[in-house]
Amino acid sequence: MKFPKNLSEKLEARKQNNALRQLSQKQEKVDFVSNDYLGFSKSEKIFQETHQYLIDHNYTQNGATGSRLISGNHPLYTITENHIANFHQAESALIFNSGYDANVGFFSSVPQKVDFILYDELIHASIRDGIQLSNAKSYKFQHNDFEDLERLILKFKGNGNENVNLENNANVYIVTESVFSMDGDTPNLEELSSLTEKYNCYLIIDEAHAFGVFGTQGEGHVQEMGLQDKIFARIMTFGKGLGCHGAVVLGSNELKNYLVNFSRSFIYTTGLSPHSVATILMGYQHLEKEKNTLLQLRENINFFNQEKQMMGLRPLFVRSKSAIQCAIIPGNEKVKNIASQLQENGFDVKAILSPTVPEGQERLRICLHSYNSKEEISELLSLLGSFVF
Repeated sequence: MKFPKNLSEKLEARKQNNALRQLSQKQEKVDFVSNDYLGFSKSEKIFQETHQYLIDHNYTQNGATGSRLISGNHPLYTITENHIANFHQAESALIFNSGYDANVGFFSSVPQKVDFILYDELIHASIRDGIQLSNAKSYKFQHNDFEDLERLILKFKGNGNENVNLENNANVYIVTESVFSMDGDTPNLEELSSLTEKYNCYLIIDEAHAFGVFGTQGEGHVQEMGLQDKIFARIMTFGKGLGCHGAVVLGSNELKNYLVNFSRSFIYTTGLSPHSVATILMGYQHLEKEKNTLLQLRENINFFNQEKQMMGLRPLFVRSKSAIQCAIIPGNEKVKNIASQLQENGFDVKAILSPTVPEGQERLRICLHSYNSKEEISELLSLLGSFVF
């Protein structure tokens, strides 16, 4: 069957802009690309403990068999969600199949037609997709700029004492990330929390890249700051710090009940298998036990920042104290070239191209892990410097 011409033209435009995405096979290089910050995806111990847990509790089912509202809500869900809620000091936890499902399900169902969503301009694509599916009006504020955010709040809420521009008891939802996926930077959550409290708004924090990295046990940046009771909803994904699959929305019991009733990405999908949910549970238990792994990750982040300063590479990088470090190298062709040279030298580093990031903001996105050695970090930065300058 002939492929549609307009779709072929879009693919060709991507090729011409040197921005065509392609699937590649994983190669044995030094990992500076995966989101597996703590190495849990490779943990034989977690794998064996998950297997043993399933045997000990007589779980021999390969799949969930249906959505959680029909036949897929096996008992492991309740055990794991209770454990997660306690770990994150939240009233309730609701597991979704992925971070994408959680964000789309939350933002498409919670804000109503009369409501407003104010979001950071660099928010993740999954949140943007959820917002597009919502009937609420949405407006972006400049990245981590709370003066710009307050300007928008005042536009809709006046002096904060009365909803002068809102109708029918409408709400204002504010959403940001605690660690941004493309820059690795962090907003001032204390200031943001105070601002939303001042104007009686609802604050949602995506903690995908903070979970497993920040906090005494990797709980995330919100808990590290002691702000968990001031956040309407936190969204944690398990594909990064936990090294497995799925996500969770943390909030009140009422929020959980609402999502079970109205979140379409939760309602109309087959649940995770018992094995997947058991892997999540074992991952959380390891976060509580494996503190040395978290300390090693933080040591590597500090070492990376010290080395880039010492080598004179700091101007290349976006300021970050997270596991995500980004070197801005404008131009799709140039940044892809440098990524290829690093890969030829045995380092797995990927170029992030426009339109994923704005034109002129193309970059190398370097992910740090607990299992990277200091020698690997130094060699990577040394090579980068020689290729760029």
